Amino acid sequence: MLPQFRYSPTPALIPQPDCDWANKMVLNPAIVQDPKSERLHMLFRATGPWPQARQEGKHDPYPIFLGYAFSDDKGVTWEVDFTRPAIIPGLKQEKEDIYITDIHGKRVRDYSNGCIEDPRIFYIEDELYVSVACRMFPPGPYWLEDQDPPVITRYAYVPDWVHEGDDAFTQTARTNDTVTVLYRLHLDKLSEGKYEEAFQYVCPLSEGHVSDNRDVFLFPEKMVIDGKPQYVMLHRPMNPKPFPQGDEVTRPSIFLAAAEHIEDFASPKATHRLLATSLFDWEANKVGASWPPLSIGDGEWLVSYHGKKDIYFGYTQSFMIVKEQENDFPVVTHRCSNRLMYAQQEWEMPSDYPTPCLFTTAGIFVGEELIMAYGAADQKVGISWVNREELIAHIRQYDSQGNPIHR
Repeated sequence: MLPQFRYSPTPALIPQPDCDWANKMVLNPAIVQDPKSERLHMLFRATGPWPQARQEGKHDPYPIFLGYAFSDDKGVTWEVDFTRPAIIPGLKQEKEDIYITDIHGKRVRDYSNGCIEDPRIFYIEDELYVSVACRMFPPGPYWLEDQDPPVITRYAYVPDWVHEGDDAFTQTARTNDTVTVLYRLHLDKLSEGKYEEAFQYVCPLSEGHVSDNRDVFLFPEKMVIDGKPQYVMLHRPMNPKPFPQGDEVTRPSIFLAAAEHIEDFASPKATHRLLATSLFDWEANKVGASWPPLSIGDGEWLVSYHGKKDIYFGYTQSFMIVKEQENDFPVVTHRCSNRLMYAQQEWEMPSDYPTPCLFTTAGIFVGEELIMAYGAADQKVGISWVNREELIAHIRQYDSQGNPIHR
């Protein structure tokens, strides 16, 4: 029997016509429960045209911001602050200006200069963090790439200096590929509206000159791998070839990375392992983890993941269970062969964009429920609820390759 998912009958958040930074898209939220109360806190991705930075002969740039909302009824209704973004990209153009002060007070390159999107909130050793997919420079109206014929605006605001030099920073700037960046998140400052104090830049988690990389977040606990305690991270490189078994999978897949220090993930010091690649028709184009793993006990973790077949079938969601191994990376032990979450309601269907999309970016256990937040139609926010034990029991009916287990 399939677990029974409940969904928001109407969008939880929508774009705001009178809000310049959120009048086109409001989507892909992260949520976390306040440790001092039942309040749920949300960071969501938002964008709108930014004419004040427009350059002659080009579309308006569309930098991407994070906004803040909270709920006191387990996600049914949300109070949203549309007065200002919670975090704003630097939007610098000159190479000598693209710096930020990190958590140690050091002046470092700012890989979040153009876009800060798709947040995922998680704990690492009892400290709260948020990972975000970032680009060095804002694109124009990037959704036009999915139209026929496509309009490519990704490089519209990439400056000329990117063609000079071959260091990692310049290479990343040249391609304007996604680099995932980690911030320390101070929840009390966020909830008080002290946004300038809520985020501390930690470091990049991926290398833009190696591959565009997103859907990146960590397990909350270290694991012993190669004889030493290491941080473990999930990531989804668009180009899997530089990574182990990359020549075999040929398409974006879910990888693991291990490192002794968080700052080592975006360096050759990290080691990598393929976790899962596309197996089923509905995930033929790519798969990626959707939100940070949740412990279900005995060294097992619930991992939500998304699959994409094509722009017409769109993004859908399913789940797997991974289990820790002695002195090694965790492995998949159970994986659903069927998509369990996909766009069905009228408000979830695409309007401005051709691709159907239900894309979960947050999941937390609250009592007996798994509460998830998702982006719908690349434009709105929805919430879903399901009984955690029913879901886990259903996933256990399948082996690591999605085959039914006959008991």
